[in-house]
Amino acid sequence: MKSIKSAFMVVLLSLLAITGRGQDVTYSPYDKFDYHNGEYQVLGITGDFLYNYRSTTNGAMLEAFDDSMNKAASIILDFFPNKIYKARFISYKDKIIALYQALESNKVVQYAALLDEKARLKNKPVELGSTKTGIFGAMKNYYYSAVSEDKKTILIYSLNDKTGGIEFDGKWLDDSLHIIKRGHATFSDDKMATSGEVTIANDGTVYVTAYTTVGMHNNADRFWLLGIAPGENKFTPHPMPLDDKFASNGYTKIDNVNSKVYFGGFYTEKKNGSNEGVIFSVYDIKSGAYETTKFLTFDDAIKAQAGHSNGAFDNYMVRQLIVRNDGGFVMVSEINYVTTRSNFAPNMGYYSSFYSPYNTTTVREYHFNDIMAISYNKDGSRQWSAVIPKEQYSQEDGGNFSSYLMLNTGGTLAFLFNDFNARHSRIQLATLDADGKKQANSFSVDGNDLPDWVPQAGKQVAARTLIIPCLHKKQICFAKVVF
Repeated sequence: MKSIKSAFMVVLLSLLAITGRGQDVTYSPYDKFDYHNGEYQVLGITGDFLYNYRSTTNGAMLEAFDDSMNKAASIILDFFPNKIYKARFISYKDKIIALYQALESNKVVQYAALLDEKARLKNKPVELGSTKTGIFGAMKNYYYSAVSEDKKTILIYSLNDKTGGIEFDGKWLDDSLHIIKRGHATFSDDKMATSGEVTIANDGTVYVTAYTTVGMHNNADRFWLLGIAPGENKFTPHPMPLDDKFASNGYTKIDNVNSKVYFGGFYTEKKNGSNEGVIFSVYDIKSGAYETTKFLTFDDAIKAQAGHSNGAFDNYMVRQLIVRNDGGFVMVSEINYVTTRSNFAPNMGYYSSFYSPYNTTTVREYHFNDIMAISYNKDGSRQWSAVIPKEQYSQEDGGNFSSYLMLNTGGTLAFLFNDFNARHSRIQLATLDADGKKQANSFSVDGNDLPDWVPQAGKQVAARTLIIPCLHKKQICFAKVVF
């Protein structure tokens, strides 16, 4: 591992011009891991250690690492049932909460467990619900979770779109895993509504986005923010004014300090039209009304950056919405789409060695391309825009090695992503400063001795620190990147 770290340090020193300081990369030791049968997750810093999750056919564990990414301890999660369906962890300064679903006979059971700062089980796990699977076993997500920004309220819920409307069932927990409220609600419209994002405010109010679609592109002709307070049994719908326009690819963000919910997305004037601009809407929680909804048309400058082609913005998906103190905002989006074709016309994807496409009659191809960031002031005027070019293509892997990890330092946005359009991948780093000035560089991964990074599974664990899982054949390690 010393040779890996040394090789990266030489190249990383060349990035001083990008952020004004070097980036230090440190790897943890390799562990055995089968990508096809295992799971991994970056938790964060609890107590004196960084914790990561790793599961294999031999069991599940949390692993503690010190500042130098040396492994300090492996904690076997022996309270986990034999078959884990889904797992999520929430890290605090002095504890860890484990949310996990287990396959037990013909049921999926949702549990929650409280661990101390050394990842030791404090109390007996809490069972939060169960549901029967179909005759073919577990085939979908049964339970979901949402966590408030202050991490004091956790929501465990099920959400289903049915002919009769959207059906929600939720349990509100505090950070000691006491169930504080339960609620059940439905929402229906004269057309079949579809549910979207679920977010939870620090006061426990849950907001569910809902919309109805029209046309070939399934753009939204109506959009609601559905609110439900802890323990309530009905939604309060807040329809967003679309002014006869059609919305697509939206993203919501709660501002707990100013009691607002922000929405950012794209719009078109025609139900089958291409995206023509950005929607930015602000819902004021205290007044119960939208204080502003702006439709910001793409100008010639940003059209030129995107390539001017018809439909150039249609495959962009909003990933982040950064609202500034002055009322302006930055919206970050990424091109993302999936195609399918027959496997009798092979077209090798870079990561086919992790997931072979030859076991099915059709092949799913995952495309994650350019990143676009647009900054607007509080009046809706575009201040700057930037497109970070990338082209990522893979097969039958869910696009796990694609997309990016973003670090927000408060003054700079840094984007870390793979470029694997050659025989071996390269790690790319692109930054945008407060004025939208773009700089980019890469540090090459030569030979077969270095791992493949999984940026989108990484996490920002401190103001200038990222932790990123890395895979190499049947091994896993974690990279710590300090800016």
